[in-house]
Amino acid sequence: MLKPLNPETRMRVAIQTPLHDAALVNVAAAGFLVFSLACAVFAPSLFWLLLAAAAASGVIFLAFRFTPLFTVAWLLVTSASLEMTAVDLLGQDAYQPTIAVIKAIGIGLAIVAVLRYGLRIDPFNPAFAWAVMFAGGMTHGLWPGLTAGESLRSLVGSVVPFTFGFSRLSRPWAHAIIRATCWSPLLAVSAGAVAAAAGLRPLFVNSGGFRLSGLGHPAFLAGICETAVYACLLELYRDGRRRDFCLLGGNLLLLLLTGARAPLTLALAVVGVSLVAVRSVAFPARYRLLLILAGTAGLPLVAALALGLLPADISGVRAFQVLTTNLDNLSGRQLLWPNFEQAAAGSPWLGWGVGAGNMIIPQDDPVAKLLQTWAAHNEYLRIEVEGGQLGRALLVALMILWVRRHTAPLCRSDRAIMRLVFVALAVHAFTDNVLISTPACVLFAFATAVFARGRLE
Repeated sequence: MLKPLNPETRMRVAIQTPLHDAALVNVAAAGFLVFSLACAVFAPSLFWLLLAAAAASGVIFLAFRFTPLFTVAWLLVTSASLEMTAVDLLGQDAYQPTIAVIKAIGIGLAIVAVLRYGLRIDPFNPAFAWAVMFAGGMTHGLWPGLTAGESLRSLVGSVVPFTFGFSRLSRPWAHAIIRATCWSPLLAVSAGAVAAAAGLRPLFVNSGGFRLSGLGHPAFLAGICETAVYACLLELYRDGRRRDFCLLGGNLLLLLLTGARAPLTLALAVVGVSLVAVRSVAFPARYRLLLILAGTAGLPLVAALALGLLPADISGVRAFQVLTTNLDNLSGRQLLWPNFEQAAAGSPWLGWGVGAGNMIIPQDDPVAKLLQTWAAHNEYLRIEVEGGQLGRALLVALMILWVRRHTAPLCRSDRAIMRLVFVALAVHAFTDNVLISTPACVLFAFATAVFARGRLE
């Protein structure tokens, strides 16, 4: 039988082992320093390359060691839509590079997560549909002016939101992402308020009425608020905490101030259906009933404000303008769609390759200048252009199977709410770009975290 070590021996082992490891690290660091100094003298260009490699290695090591923290930081930066701030400060040419950097960091963190937590086979991951559409476009032929490199770049950007699904992840990672999602709109608006106070950019923009923009665009902030509402609702049903209830109300208020009709309508629909139909022990029926009654009682007040029946002047707020005068206004989307419909008809089965949706309407086209956008604002139409009928059908089928597979192990309230969330996403896709914008990275990182937490529980 092996004898246990006496206290003196244990202390000696505890002291000597770290010292031995530290000695190896010191020797390696000294060797690297000597080699770097030699390069600085005899090959300066190689020295700067080594310095960059050392810095990158340090960042990768820290990301591996503190993966949840780095992913939360990336999520908060992504939710702030800094590409819009970059345009305001540096010009339009900074838009695409900023998005590329944010999405590249997302892919890097997903790879780090796979290395740390392990690879997970995710057979219904929607990223596979984008890969098939890319191959179809290369086989059939790309849209005139779209190069293979640009199509590959669009492919990488399209799969970023789904890459965390290939990692086993951990409960701390999942919990950190869900909590960060709940707080992301408030942090983005707070940072926007600081930027406005410093005179860098306004907190509200006038776009058919005053709209809250934070650090980005009102529509992007609305997408972040919508996801945060879902996250708060999910946590409220699980734990019944007042903090989540207050965050839910705060995110709904921010969503209202963005003036985005579809996200607000869908978020209220998900919340309303959940309150009526989804049961929870932590959030019992009597509290849900009180919340429904309070919301119903507030409708006359909102209607009175919108119709100008009360002394408060809110005529400049877009959210109330659309309630009274612009209910059927599509914000010019009907001017965009015919161009995409015509392009889709030219290649109905395989489409024109991933990335073609960005080139259907030239940036100098009168419609693009009028609406300040050349995106489709309809994901079903954009995907039909890029992947044809076959690519669109494959993506929809994989999305349904992916959601069904990952929601099956969840608890009852999580399963019901997450399925409602993706039904709302399917409806929202008719009027917005819900799969390629940076808010999509936040939405699918949140969904992946919920799926991982349910699987691990």
